[in-house]
Amino acid sequence: MTDIAIVDYGMGNLRSVHKALEHIAPDSTVVVTSDPAVVNKASRVVVPGQGAMPNCMSELKACGLQDAVIRAAHSKPFLGICIGLQMLFEESEEGHVKGLDILPGRVIHFPVKTMTTPEGLKLKVPHMGWNQVCQTVNHPLWKDIAKDARFYFVHSYYVDTPDTALIAAQTHYPFAFTCAVAKDNIFAVQFHPEKSHIAGLTLLRNFATWSPGF
Repeated sequence: MTDIAIVDYGMGNLRSVHKALEHIAPDSTVVVTSDPAVVNKASRVVVPGQGAMPNCMSELKACGLQDAVIRAAHSKPFLGICIGLQMLFEESEEGHVKGLDILPGRVIHFPVKTMTTPEGLKLKVPHMGWNQVCQTVNHPLWKDIAKDARFYFVHSYYVDTPDTALIAAQTHYPFAFTCAVAKDNIFAVQFHPEKSHIAGLTLLRNFATWSPGF
């Protein structure tokens, strides 16, 4: 049986995620797969994603992986990364596309015209680079990670959810936005742990040993 399945629907930075997981879990079987049967049988599932949300959702369906991802999100340790976070929600402004509707909320674009610092300096969109992640809950995946650790971001859209209980961390750019969510067996992040050095590897190591209660 596969210990950790990384879902390949043609839209993720899979090599970096794969190498990072192999590094932190050398005794686990880590595979990149586009086979729904492998995803169904895996003990843990990681869904990364980069690019445009409409393309990601379209490719997920075209590859026959949508149902397998939904089942995984309801039944086993599940980690979403970047668009792997965004697709969990109801819909996205990007292309006005429907998400998987597993969690309540929308994915919205940074308001470009008002993206300025308190000093009036213009902030760039996409939000790209290192930024502090302020943890808002105690969670097993935050174990041994400083409460204001820095992680690497590349995105123009962020999650807006009415369910504040889902929020596991926030980042400021230039306002506070949700950058991590957690519910039951689901943990998902807007940043890229596979590109975030020690803090990111620690989060992935925590995921590889996480036993969520149902």
